[in-house]
Amino acid sequence: MDLILWRHAEAKDPEGPVADADRELTSRGKRHAEKVAEWLRAQPLRDVAVLSSPAKRALQTAHCLGLPVKVKTQLGVGASTADLLGAIGWPDHSGAVIVVGHQPVLGRLAALLLAGSEADWTIKKGGVWWFTNRVRQDETQTVLRAVHCP
Repeated sequence: MDLILWRHAEAKDPEGPVADADRELTSRGKRHAEKVAEWLRAQPLRDVAVLSSPAKRALQTAHCLGLPVKVKTQLGVGASTADLLGAIGWPDHSGAVIVVGHQPVLGRLAALLLAGSEADWTIKKGGVWWFTNRVRQDETQTVLRAVHCP
């Protein structure tokens, strides 16, 4: 399984009565999301599923890929690593899953996958961390394949 954690790109600061979930990408955020989407489309991924937080900024980021996007409430603001793992199906899903979500949970999941325990690691806005899992000598391993930022 390939697992790609993609933090939503830069969003507008909350103004007035705009709810956090309704914040949109800035023009810079849109450009960055397009650049990262272009990079992702060039990668050798198969059977890609795109899962997104219901927050507007995450959906706008995900839609830059031009692929169908499945909204998962478990990926929303305030999600836990258990929520993400449950929604993703790691490591048993076949193919690739691109998860578009938020900090701090994406960084915590990256730490859990690589170091074995949650820690407050940061994935930059618009950034991608690409993991894969494999079995070697009857041992399941998690591999960080790439980190890409706009």
